[in-house]
Amino acid sequence: MQEQIVAKIREAGVVGAGGAGLPTHVKAGATVETVLVNGASCEPLLMSDPYLLEAEIDMVVRGLEYIMDCVGAKRGVICLKGKHGKAMEVVRERVSRDGSGRLEAFELGDFYPAGDEQVLVREVLGKTIPERGLPLQVGAVVSNVESLLNVALAMDGKPVTHRYVTVTGEVKTPMVVKVPVGTLVRDVLAFAGGPTIADYKVVDGGPMMGRVLPDTEQSVTKTTSGLIVLPPEHNVVAPKIMDPERIRRITNTICCQCSRCTDLCPRNLLGHSLHPHKLMRVLESQIMETEVAKEALLCSECGLCEKFACPMGVSPREVNAQIKKVLMANRVAWEAGDKEYRANPFRESRAVPTKRLIQRLDLVRYDGHPAFAGEMSSSLVRIPLHQHIGAPSQCVVSVGDHVSKGDLLGEVPEGAMAARVHSSIDGVVESIADGKVTIKA
Repeated sequence: MQEQIVAKIREAGVVGAGGAGLPTHVKAGATVETVLVNGASCEPLLMSDPYLLEAEIDMVVRGLEYIMDCVGAKRGVICLKGKHGKAMEVVRERVSRDGSGRLEAFELGDFYPAGDEQVLVREVLGKTIPERGLPLQVGAVVSNVESLLNVALAMDGKPVTHRYVTVTGEVKTPMVVKVPVGTLVRDVLAFAGGPTIADYKVVDGGPMMGRVLPDTEQSVTKTTSGLIVLPPEHNVVAPKIMDPERIRRITNTICCQCSRCTDLCPRNLLGHSLHPHKLMRVLESQIMETEVAKEALLCSECGLCEKFACPMGVSPREVNAQIKKVLMANRVAWEAGDKEYRANPFRESRAVPTKRLIQRLDLVRYDGHPAFAGEMSSSLVRIPLHQHIGAPSQCVVSVGDHVSKGDLLGEVPEGAMAARVHSSIDGVVESIADGKVTIKA
């Protein structure tokens, strides 16, 4: 049974829809006791997961049951913030109809980052994942809501061709919309009525961990959860586009070592050996010479230190990321050892309420539950062959080929961790360049 389910998931190109895009067939090959459905809608403003739990609960549960059968789990827990009242009601009703006794609903508090898988596991199971570890180490697998929807579709032989995206910020009609993978961002914004301001930037993902796109010619991928249109000077955007060297100089000058970044760090509160305020004093020339620098490998880059904790307006997150980049380039690994993890006794009281975070980010006017706008069509898609953790998929089509929606474009290279890529529309392959396949209807 496990081999058959894993094969179907692999063939469909399912990846983690809520994060960096780990190929789901890799995760499905494990053996665990519990599967957690991550419907936390962790980042502010992103609402596709609550929508899917409202509108597609049976398909999500079907995908969950396939994963549970695959990994041998006896328990499946659907996790959602209680503030999403309608979705929570739908989830509880569906769980109550389950005759197997394997399904549960878990109501999360409205804090950030409730959807971080290490935080989620602690909230639901009361277990702490080891530093640099995985939920597998405490007997769990965490799957995103849309990933499970795609698992259910995969079992029907349908590959991943579309993505549910929240479009919000300075657009005429904020919405949740189903978008063909590879659709250009400019076309998605046009479908939402267009930007309401002339000068703007687009954040791909959430306001905390999302990246600012260089232009609107970029493509929607399997991991694009949101497109947020904001002014360039907005405090969500400005730090993301600031020169990293300038950030480093400012940090070395301004950081007063108050340790608030450490006090509110979600990983530190779990008992992990991460002290962002100490990393702020690691000079670039010292990265490979000091043990403290290695702590940067434990940072999830959630952004709380930068966007909420720091009273001086500097970015421990960016400094941590720069240090981590150097360490990983030098293949430095973190050795967790057999330490016992003790959560900070003030962990619960230091959880940052999402409402307060939204206020601090100046996003209150964009907060809400935008309606589902249906499925948009695209006459042109530019589909990246690398939209997942691991190696790029290997192109199997040529310029001039006629393809149909669902046809294979990229295959998993032999022996590599990767995910298949499929066409999201009917059309002709117009070009293959820069790791992207352009298809025109």
